[in-house]
Amino acid sequence: MQLTAADEEFRLRVRQWLADNLTGEFAGLRGAGGPGREHQAFTERLAWNRHLAANGWTCLGWPAELGGRGATVSQQVIFHEEYARSGAPAKVGHFGEELLGPTLIEFGTAEQQARFLPKIATVEELWCQGYSEPGAGSDLASVATTARLDGDHWVINGQKVWTSLAHVADWCFVLARTEPGSRRSAGLSYLLVPMRQTGVTVRPIRQLTGTSEFNEVFFDDARTERDLVVGEVGDGWRVAMATLAIERGVSTLGQQVGYQRELDALIEEARRSGAARDPLLRAKLARAWIGLQAVRAQMLAALDAPGGDAGRAEASVVKVLWSRWHRELGELAMQVRGAAGMVAAGPPYELDDWQRLYLFSRADTIYGGSEEIQLGIIADRALGLPRQARG
Repeated sequence: MQLTAADEEFRLRVRQWLADNLTGEFAGLRGAGGPGREHQAFTERLAWNRHLAANGWTCLGWPAELGGRGATVSQQVIFHEEYARSGAPAKVGHFGEELLGPTLIEFGTAEQQARFLPKIATVEELWCQGYSEPGAGSDLASVATTARLDGDHWVINGQKVWTSLAHVADWCFVLARTEPGSRRSAGLSYLLVPMRQTGVTVRPIRQLTGTSEFNEVFFDDARTERDLVVGEVGDGWRVAMATLAIERGVSTLGQQVGYQRELDALIEEARRSGAARDPLLRAKLARAWIGLQAVRAQMLAALDAPGGDAGRAEASVVKVLWSRWHRELGELAMQVRGAAGMVAAGPPYELDDWQRLYLFSRADTIYGGSEEIQLGIIADRALGLPRQARG
C-alpha cells in the first residue's frame, strides 16, 4: 500500500488525537473489550465510542453525505492500525458501523438510510447479527427462521444462535425465509428487527472463558415493519453475503496490529520466564512472527481484490489465515507458560490473559464462517476445482 504525504499527515493527526483523548475518564480503558472480553467496562466503552463519534472518528469510510468522513481506503487502514496500536478499547458499535451501515449504503432505500444511519454513526442504537441457527451455522443456506407478511408487518418465528452482543442490542439484522417451501439460498430475505419487544427472548451462552458475549435469540411472533427489508424480498442471500465480505474488509488491518501486540507480549513473557532459551519454542515464536507478516500482506492484497466470486474467495483466504494463526498463537502461549498455564489466576475461575486467549481463540476458525466452509469457497471460486476432486 503506497502512502502519500497526506496519508502520513492523517496518521499523525489520528495518533495525536488518541494520545490526547485516552486520558482522564478514558485512561483506564486501554486494552479493554474485544473477543472473549466484551464484558469488560461496557458502559465506559459505550461512552468512549460516543466520544469518538462526537469528534468525527466513526464511520470513516461512509460517504460524507450519509454521515461518514469519506476517508480513502488508505486512511481507513491507517486509522484502524493507529487505533489498535494506541491500546484504545474495543468499540461497542462494531456491528452497526462496520457491517450494517455499509450494507445499507449499498442496498438500503433512502428511507432506511435516513432512519438508521444517523443513530449508527452517533452510537445511539446498537446492532447484532441474526444469521446462524442451531441447524444452520456453517451451512447458512439452511436457515429455517421464517417471516410472513401480516398486513404492514413481518411476523418472525425461529431461533438464532451465537448472536454476539444480542443482550445489549437495540436492533438485529436477520436472515429469514420469506417464501414458504423455498430451499437453500432461494427465498431468503434480510430483515431489520427491533430487539426490545415481547416476541424476542435473549438467552446468554456461557463459554469456556466464563463469559457470555454470545447468545441464543428466540423469535416468537416477533414483528417488524413491512418496509424494513434490505434489498428485494427473496434476495436476502446476496445481501447477507455482501455483509460477510464487508466483515472481512479494512477493519481487519487493525485486528492484525492487535495480534502483533499479543505476539510481542508473548515474546516478552518467554524472555521473562526463561522459556525463550528453549530452541524449539524460540523457533516457534520466530515462525509466528513470519506468519503474521504473511497475514498482513494477504490482508492488504485482499483490499485490491475485484468484486464477485474472486473477491469472496480472497476474503475467505484472509479468514483462514488470520483465524488459524491466532488459534495457534493461543496454543503457543500455553507452551510458553508451561505448567503455570494450567492454574487459574484466582477462584472460582479467574483467567489470565493468556488462558483467555487460548480458550477463546479455539473459536476463531469456527465463527464468521468455519474453516471448512472457507476452504470450500476457495476451492470453488478461486481454484475452480470440481467438487468430486476435493479431499
